[in-house]
Amino acid sequence: MLFNSLVFVLFFAVVYSAYRALPHRGQNALLLLASWFFYAWWDWRFLSLLLLSTAVDWAVGRALATATRHRRLLLLASIVVNLGILGTFKYLGFFTVQANALLEAVGVHSALPVLHLVLPVGLSFYTFQSMAYTIDVYRGRLAPTRSFWLFALFVSFFPQLVAGPIERSTALLPQLERPRTVSREQLALGAQLVLLGYFKKVFVADNLGVIVSQVFDSGQPTHGLAVLLAGYAFTWQIYGDFSGYTDVARGLARWMGIELSLNFNLPFFATGPRDLWRRWHISLSQWLRDYLYIPLGGSRHGSARTHLNLVATMVLGGLWHGASWTFVVWGAVHGLALVIQRLLQGLLPPWPSGRLGRLLAIVLTFHFTAFCFLIFRAHDLHQVGYLLQNVGYSLRPQPGDLDTARQLAAVVGPLFALELAQYLSGDLQLLARLPRPVQAGLVMAATLVIVILGASYGRRFIYFQF
Repeated sequence: MLFNSLVFVLFFAVVYSAYRALPHRGQNALLLLASWFFYAWWDWRFLSLLLLSTAVDWAVGRALATATRHRRLLLLASIVVNLGILGTFKYLGFFTVQANALLEAVGVHSALPVLHLVLPVGLSFYTFQSMAYTIDVYRGRLAPTRSFWLFALFVSFFPQLVAGPIERSTALLPQLERPRTVSREQLALGAQLVLLGYFKKVFVADNLGVIVSQVFDSGQPTHGLAVLLAGYAFTWQIYGDFSGYTDVARGLARWMGIELSLNFNLPFFATGPRDLWRRWHISLSQWLRDYLYIPLGGSRHGSARTHLNLVATMVLGGLWHGASWTFVVWGAVHGLALVIQRLLQGLLPPWPSGRLGRLLAIVLTFHFTAFCFLIFRAHDLHQVGYLLQNVGYSLRPQPGDLDTARQLAAVVGPLFALELAQYLSGDLQLLARLPRPVQAGLVMAATLVIVILGASYGRRFIYFQF
């Protein structure tokens, strides 16, 4: 059930109408049933995995509240179940193929059977969210919830269930536990987020997807400038697609009186690799920091160990996106960039400094991000090499390149103008502070653009496959 589908609009209209009429407990019961229905819509069989993860982590949390012995074993049970589910459906086939290749290389010809399992949507998101709860209970950062139904709603809350943000239990559970009111301001801000999210997804991301597919999916020979334009297009496509989903999710939640975490903060205005990961997919980068990088030792054991921890964390972060060497390399490149930035900080004066220095840093970071996303989008490492070779060979314009550049600028331009204004003003809520007539004009314009110029077919969100 896609956000950008008529089925979802009807589903949400029914759920929200009932939600506003019910008391607090009734609202929670409705949201839980609606969330399970929403997830079962994709494939009802995978609902059992969601329920298994929920039941195990709730039971482990309750047991940790009273356990004085074997606490690590309890936590291990949660980690094994969650990573076991994730590993089986997401990575088993990939690692089996790699094992067969290794056996073949050493002369062993008895191939291991490869299972081609369907990847349940949202698996990487809800397993990380649920597992983080048991880790926080184990660390004593929160008391376990007594209610299984409340915890189940925390894990499966449908606006953010399949593509995040990955919510912390300390932030979302208290909001679900207490009665909620919805103010006019929340309704207005929620509507702006929903409209902006649909604009990013339907107009920006889905239109750019055509440019991207012509280079990455056509299987036809291509040339350097077309690759470059497709790389820029995918960088904005994945941003519009993923942040668009997040905006819609946050807007829908606000209509219910629930605040979800900010997952994107103008990432293409980052001034370096470290700043990028403070702005891009914030909930994942914070998860990796708190539950992987710091437990590995963080920066507490000298420079060499710190650099190893950074690269290991980013490689695993890349692997979180999918079972492919392209994601591993993508994560490794980001990890190495973080290491290089850390090394340069000790050798060079503070940078960027001044407006020109900041502008240069933003431009360089954006192009580094686009380079990494070319690796991310490619089907395999062979295609990465082929595309980069074409870019390095010739950037001479070919027929159609000018039209592609114009289309790219026309689609990206309005979103870039908005984010530039937000960046220069330092105000992500800039639209809400404009005069009412200006807001009304922008809403009408955005609606017309979505309806008339948006993609006429509902594309899945890119991060549904992760």
